[in-house]
Amino acid sequence: MNPVSILLLGFAMSTDAFAAAIGKGAGMARPRLSQAMRAGLIFGVIEAITPVVGWLLGRGASRYIQAWDHWAAFALLLALGLHMIWNGVKPEADEPVDETRKHGFVGLALTGLSTSIDALAVGVGLAFVDTPIAVVAVVIGLCTFTMVTLGIMLGRVLGAMVGRRAEVIGGIILIGVGAVIVYEHLSA
Repeated sequence: MNPVSILLLGFAMSTDAFAAAIGKGAGMARPRLSQAMRAGLIFGVIEAITPVVGWLLGRGASRYIQAWDHWAAFALLLALGLHMIWNGVKPEADEPVDETRKHGFVGLALTGLSTSIDALAVGVGLAFVDTPIAVVAVVIGLCTFTMVTLGIMLGRVLGAMVGRRAEVIGGIILIGVGAVIVYEHLSA
């Protein structure tokens, strides 16, 4: 693969994470740049690891992984999306919400993992091509870091315009990303 192809692959792998980040940012009260960068780092590291794992698995089990990757991504995104929608429509509690817990490491990591299942499948495919997987993984991770950081900040603007129900929009976006993953796989 040439450098341009690797860069394009990096941005292609980060688009679903970008959409999920817009949803996450919309659900946050007022995300700061440091919070956006933290989310970008979590997503980026996960997105960089998954193609390497896929590449390792692809050495012997590619047909098994490609058979279920889209369903796993859809199930995770559906569950996270429904959870976000529920949080957006349930009555407000009288006590203040702990934003660090609501958008903490585990929630971000699960969302990052669910949007990186396609990178796992790409890694499987790259196992059969003479590709420097470490370079590809770093590029994918950096592209995802950048796109998620921007997505969180864009979600902040969207959240300010839409208000408390922005989390519903974020949940719908996550479910939509999952549906697109399944659609692309089934129509290919």
